[in-house]
Amino acid sequence: MTAAFMDLVDVTIVNIAIPTIQRDEGASFSQIQWITAGYALAFAAGLITGGRLGDIHGRKRVFLLGVGGFTVASALCGFAVNPDMLVASRILQGATAAMMVPQVLAIVHATFPAHERGKVFGLFGAIVGLGAVSGPLLGALLTEWNLFGLEWRPIFLINLPVGIAALLLGSRYITESKAPRALKLDLVGVGLVTLGLLMLLYPLTRGRELGWPLWGYLSMAGAPVVLALLVAYERGKGARDGSPLIEVSLFRVRSFAAGIAVQTVFGVGLGVFFLVWTLYTQVGLGWSVLRAGLTGVPFSIAVSVAAGMSVQLLVPRFGRKVLQAGALVMAAGVLLYLWESARYGLGISPWQMALPLVVMGVGMGLIVAPLTDAVLSEVPHAHAGSASGLINTVQQMGNALGLGLVSVVFFGVIDEPLAPAEVGPAFVDGFEYALGWVAAVLGLIFLLMFALPGRPVQHREGAVERSGAPAAGAPDSGDAGRAEGVAGKPGGDGLPTEEREREYVS
Repeated sequence: MTAAFMDLVDVTIVNIAIPTIQRDEGASFSQIQWITAGYALAFAAGLITGGRLGDIHGRKRVFLLGVGGFTVASALCGFAVNPDMLVASRILQGATAAMMVPQVLAIVHATFPAHERGKVFGLFGAIVGLGAVSGPLLGALLTEWNLFGLEWRPIFLINLPVGIAALLLGSRYITESKAPRALKLDLVGVGLVTLGLLMLLYPLTRGRELGWPLWGYLSMAGAPVVLALLVAYERGKGARDGSPLIEVSLFRVRSFAAGIAVQTVFGVGLGVFFLVWTLYTQVGLGWSVLRAGLTGVPFSIAVSVAAGMSVQLLVPRFGRKVLQAGALVMAAGVLLYLWESARYGLGISPWQMALPLVVMGVGMGLIVAPLTDAVLSEVPHAHAGSASGLINTVQQMGNALGLGLVSVVFFGVIDEPLAPAEVGPAFVDGFEYALGWVAAVLGLIFLLMFALPGRPVQHREGAVERSGAPAAGAPDSGDAGRAEGVAGKPGGDGLPTEEREREYVS
């Protein structure tokens, strides 16, 4: 649980400090995009492989290696001497988090009897919600306090005592476990996924400042070719040894294919919004990091409350309509924000932002908690683990893509260089333009949701009830997905032991 909390808080704590890092270190806008996008990409590319490493070599062993690596990477981030070192250290953080996080629920599954797992997953959801609310505020406080003259660096260094405690407690109390029939690694699949995304993301983030060179367009055009090769390779690997990184046959299930599209597009929209919002409040409006962090608290609380209501009260009664309502409500919040920004301009206050942020938070909460359950409801039990891992992976990839698109939908409408007096109005204009894109993305999500099942299997009359419940959502795109993707899967589903073991490795 401590490891999952570390990962979630690390992501949310960094977002709020991005403008301070950019100002203090003289980082370019593409570098600050990669501080967040690099982490998301490395985490996404390694999630499934990290789970399988635990299956093969022991979950406790891989967990401790991941925690140790994450702690070392946090120290490297905290002591980074330039933006390039910080970006590289963040990528290392994402890769080690991909080893650490998948083991958490696999260890829970192996350690606790079936009748106790529901309580444990409930505790996990509460910790996720706490991390989501506390992360931005903690990041704001640590940055504002400038402890020991270290400026933004304590947001990373705070992971050191937490990581050491996790290593000591994990070494003593975690019982080693392995899957009875572990799948093989698919390093070629990981390489193709990473290459395809890099060919798309790198030109998006660097193209603007380099004048959009020809190689950038060629790289982006080649990315779909690499991803097509990935599909062909995964199909062949599945036929050869039954252990592909991506189970291609899952996309024959209409609800799953649509759900993957929803998760990806949702990740894109959130990746755009959160980075742009941080730059808008702190650079455009000139707010302190603490003021910006406090302004976002109502959003986080609204997400957590709405997520709990959607799972416990609304989805069992109304099914898919709850998710679609969430997309429309969130879009309404975005449009309300757009209207208020246009009306008040640089004079907008946190109180005026509260209403659109709460509306957006309610909409997001209605989506994030039940979405994975709806996507998985028609997936065969034998592939539940692969499908769950893939859902979490594509949401992280969507988030990375959204962070890359900030160069186009935000910085792309800002003419540089800017005089000091022009920064505020230019960033407000860029924020409003980006909000229009986010609203359009949410409209697309609403349409894609028509392909989801009207009611998840466990809420249909006469269906076999699964134990557990999806974890509460969070305001950070990638982390909400991870929380909900692992819920609702403890024992009691009639699966053979080895199939349920696989279900937890991703």
